[in-house]
Amino acid sequence: MVTPTTPPALNSYSQDSFSLKQHLQDFLHLDTQTLESKLMAAQQEMAELGHKDFDWEAATNFYQEKVGEIYLFELGAWHLESHEYIGDTLKLIVDYAQGRVLDFGGGIGTHTIAAALCPQVTQVVYCDVNPISRDFVQYRAKEMGLDKKIVFCLDMPLQETFDTIICFDVLEHLLDPSQQLLQFHKALTPEGKMIVNWYFFKGFNQEYPFHIDDPQVVNSFFQTLQSNFLECFHPYFITTRCYRKWI
Repeated sequence: MVTPTTPPALNSYSQDSFSLKQHLQDFLHLDTQTLESKLMAAQQEMAELGHKDFDWEAATNFYQEKVGEIYLFELGAWHLESHEYIGDTLKLIVDYAQGRVLDFGGGIGTHTIAAALCPQVTQVVYCDVNPISRDFVQYRAKEMGLDKKIVFCLDMPLQETFDTIICFDVLEHLLDPSQQLLQFHKALTPEGKMIVNWYFFKGFNQEYPFHIDDPQVVNSFFQTLQSNFLECFHPYFITTRCYRKWI
């Protein structure tokens, strides 16, 4: 079931996750069997790469140059396996996103696409350091006829403001997530909304070596969050939260 305010085009998510598998297959020129095998192996391959090559002092370089196509498969597998959960996240975006939207660390573009399909959204700025991800989402946007509504950048435009900021599965990858919250606060318009989640945990079997879990960093994050933002209630059973500026 979708919310009454959901744009009709958003209904396609329930069918095939905005054609995610087809987009991956066509963009990477893969046959169906190869795509399925890469999706199945992606999480393990990403964990192995993280244990081997990840360094917090060179984290940006890791995501720009090391992860390559593996990250597309890892994110793709997660989005496909968590179809209903992510669907509720998209409903939250539909409920609150408006005006100019920043998708910080936009990954494979599912949330960017959902925001762009909202009639109350005028533009979505997709930001991600991974060049392959950016190329893939540009391909998806063109395939879905949204390339005029989505613009792409490598870094967050620090001198610009946004009516909505969305950031999913990114903050735990940053050495200083508190500083990122402060940048979001500065960039958010007075009545704007910030829709975010986080996962400060390396996994029960260390499957997420590139997640930060330092207690001091995590404590500082929550202190920064609670002193600058006020949570807005939403009815969905998801880890994602919605905030407005604390005024």
